[in-house]
Amino acid sequence: MTARYLMGRVVGLVVALVTVSILAFLLMHAVPGGPFDETQSPLPPAAKANILRKYGLDQPLWVQYLRYVWHALHGDFGIPYQSPTETVLALIARVWSVTLPLGAIVVTISFTAGLALGILAALRHNTWLDNLLTSLATLGMTVPNFVIAIWLIYIFSVQLHWLPTGGWGEARLLIMPAVAYSLQPMAIVARYTRVAVLEALAGDYVRTALAKGLTPSRVVVRHVLRNALIPIVTLMGPMIPDLFTGSIFIEFTFRIPGLGKFFVTSIFQRDYPMIMATVLLVAFLWSVTYLLSDLLYVLIDPRVRVGERSR
Repeated sequence: MTARYLMGRVVGLVVALVTVSILAFLLMHAVPGGPFDETQSPLPPAAKANILRKYGLDQPLWVQYLRYVWHALHGDFGIPYQSPTETVLALIARVWSVTLPLGAIVVTISFTAGLALGILAALRHNTWLDNLLTSLATLGMTVPNFVIAIWLIYIFSVQLHWLPTGGWGEARLLIMPAVAYSLQPMAIVARYTRVAVLEALAGDYVRTALAKGLTPSRVVVRHVLRNALIPIVTLMGPMIPDLFTGSIFIEFTFRIPGLGKFFVTSIFQRDYPMIMATVLLVAFLWSVTYLLSDLLYVLIDPRVRVGERSR
C-alpha cells in the first residue's frame, strides 16, 4: 500500500510539474515585450534576428516549449539572459546558497517559537497572558514583513547604530532579516497551535488520562501535543517552500543577493530560462513538502494510514 501510494504521488508530482511548466511558459510569453525588446535595448534588425535565432525565440511557441522540456530532462535549463557566462543551474545554486541559510534560520525560529507561544497561550486560556500573546500574534500576521524590516532598520541602524542597514557576508547581517522574515510565519504557527491545543484539551481522552492519575504535564506531552501537531504539519506544507525560496521584499530591503531578488530581476528583464527554472523549483518543493507532510502524519499518529488524513 505504501509503495503504491508513493508511486501515485510521484506520478502526481510529474503531472503537476508539467502543468505548471505549460502555464508558466504560456503566461511568460503572453506578457507584451520580450528579453530583447528594442524599447529596452535598441538593436539593429539583423543583430536582433541573430540573437533571437541563437536562443530559439524565433520558433513557434510549441517548438520552443518542447525543446525546453527536452533539454530540461537532460539537466540543461538554459543560459540566463542576465548572466550569459553561466548556466541557469549554476546561477540558482549561487543565489540559493544565500537564501537557504536565511530560510533555515527563519524556519527554525518560526516553528519552535510559534509552537512554544501557541502552547503557552492555550495552557493559559482566557488569562492576560493568552490575550497578550493572541494580540501580538494577530499583529504579526497583519503587518507586512517589509514594514517590520523598515522599522528594524530605522531603530537598530539609523537611531541606535547597532547593525548595518543591509548587505551580506557577516553573521550579524542575518539578524534583522531573520527577525523581519520570521515574525509573520511565527505568528501564524502560534495561532494555529493555540487553536489545535485547545481542541485537543477538550477531548474526552484528556479527562480520562487525568482521571487515571496522570499529571497534567505528562498528559500534555504524551497526548495533547501528538494530536495538536497534525494540523501544524498541514500548515508546514506550503510555508516551508516559501521560506526556503526567499522573500522578495526582505531581500530587496536588506540588499541580500538571494533567489527571491533574482527572481524579480528575471521577471523585469524577461529572463525566460531563469523564470521557468525558478517556478519549477518552487512547484517541486511544494509537491515534496506535501508528500513529506503526509508521511509525517503516520509518525505522529500511527492510527492515520498513509494517504488518509485525520483531523
